[in-house]
Amino acid sequence: MRVSLPRLLIAVLAAAVSANACAAGGLDHNRFKWHDAAGNLHYSDVLPPEVAKFGYEVVSPQGLVVKRVERPKTAAELSAAKTALAKTQAEHDAADAHTRADQQLLSGYPAESDLKRAQQQKLEMLDQQVIAAQISLRSQEQTLADLLSRADEAERGGKTLPEAQATQLAKMRKQVDDQHLALERRQGDRDNASTQFETETARYRELKAKLAEQQHPAQ
Repeated sequence: MRVSLPRLLIAVLAAAVSANACAAGGLDHNRFKWHDAAGNLHYSDVLPPEVAKFGYEVVSPQGLVVKRVERPKTAAELSAAKTALAKTQAEHDAADAHTRADQQLLSGYPAESDLKRAQQQKLEMLDQQVIAAQISLRSQEQTLADLLSRADEAERGGKTLPEAQATQLAKMRKQVDDQHLALERRQGDRDNASTQFETETARYRELKAKLAEQQHPAQ
C-alpha cells in the first residue's frame, strides 16, 4: 500500500508534538521532591511555597539528587548549633594553647636544671612576698593593739572615746582584716605555684622522653 507524502509529513509532525508533550509533562526535566508534615512523599514540577519549611530536593529525570535544600532550623536548633560551635572552638583553642606551652617549655629550658633554677627563683620571690605581708600584718596588729588599749583605758575611766580615735580604730581594724586576706592570698599563690611546678616538671620530663625517642628510635 502506498502512503501519500502529505500523510507521511502529518504523521512525523504528530510524533514530534507527542514527544514534546511528554517532555513538558515531566519526563525530561528536573522535578521537586519533598515530604509533607505527615511524612508523605511528593513529586511536582512546581514547588509550593509551603514546602520551604519542610526542605526539599531537586531530582533529575534519572532520579538523582542534584540539589538539596534543608529546612530552616528552629531557634532551639540554632542555639544548640551555636553552643556546639563555641565548644568546638574552645577545645581547638585549648589544644593550640597546650601545644604552644609545650613548645615554650622545651625551647625555654634546654635542661631540667634550667627549669628547676627558674622555678626556685619564682618560689623565692613568692616567699619574700609572704614574709613582707607577715611583717606588715604584725606592724598593723601592734598599732591596733595600742589603739584598743587606749580605748580600754578611756572606757575604764568613764570617758567617751574621741571621735577621731574611734574612726582611727575602725580604720585600723579594717586594715588588719584586709592584711590577713592579703597574706592568705600570698600564701595561696606560693602553694599553688609549688603544685604547678611539680606538674610542669612532670610534663617537661614526659616531653623530653618523647623527644629522645623520636631522635633515637628503638631498633
